[in-house]
Amino acid sequence: MPVEVTWWGHATCTIEDSGVRVLTDPLFARRFAHLRRRRGALPGPEAAVADVVLVSHLHSDHLHLPSLARLPPGSRLIVPAGAMRSVPGLRMLRRARRLRITEVAAGDEVRAGAVRVRAVPALHDGRRLPVGPHRSPALGYVVEGEARTYFAGDTGLFDGMAEAIGPVDVALLPVGGWGPFLGPSHLDAGRAAQALVRLAPCSAVPVHYGTYWPIGMDGIRPHEFHAPGDEFVRQAALLAPDVKVHRLDHGERVRPEAAR
Repeated sequence: MPVEVTWWGHATCTIEDSGVRVLTDPLFARRFAHLRRRRGALPGPEAAVADVVLVSHLHSDHLHLPSLARLPPGSRLIVPAGAMRSVPGLRMLRRARRLRITEVAAGDEVRAGAVRVRAVPALHDGRRLPVGPHRSPALGYVVEGEARTYFAGDTGLFDGMAEAIGPVDVALLPVGGWGPFLGPSHLDAGRAAQALVRLAPCSAVPVHYGTYWPIGMDGIRPHEFHAPGDEFVRQAALLAPDVKVHRLDHGERVRPEAAR
């Protein structure tokens, strides 16, 4: 069966491959900290059902404890090395929800049914903010089954990116953020299009934009909230015209092209 990708908003996706459901960076909040969900319905209970859940790094919009508490008891969770020490709430969740938590570093591989999950490097601050030592790396993941699907988490462009990630068929790339300014350790629409040139996937899905925005900032640089998906489509057509880009609405799913 071809790989199928559902985008629930922000960096939260479901990848279905070879009968295995993989959930990325679950964020099921209408509001948290200074952010409010401005677009897309809150995902229903079915979004939290997965055979394995991937967390890319410890920032609270990617490792969100209340969202992880919605996972069914016994769910399998893969997190960056050091996460259990840096985020004590994970230990409490493990006991309360009987979560099976595995810590990984770049280069580690984990089997989940018929798929293999490989942790790959990311260029991003991986620590739990606003305080805390830099104990956990930020990661991306490649889910390998019928296709090779790269979930970038949060990352900037870095030297040796294609070699570190390896061949991929589908790339789920962040193209924006939750505020009007992005630093170099993020991909915006232009840098994400450059990543397509390096990675050369068959298909790509833009994520990490158009979902959350700071409360009280609705009128400040609104194009930074709305535009990244369309801008990525435009930039990708210029820089990587052979890549098929699928710009999804919240809750929409697609079976992207994959060549094996």
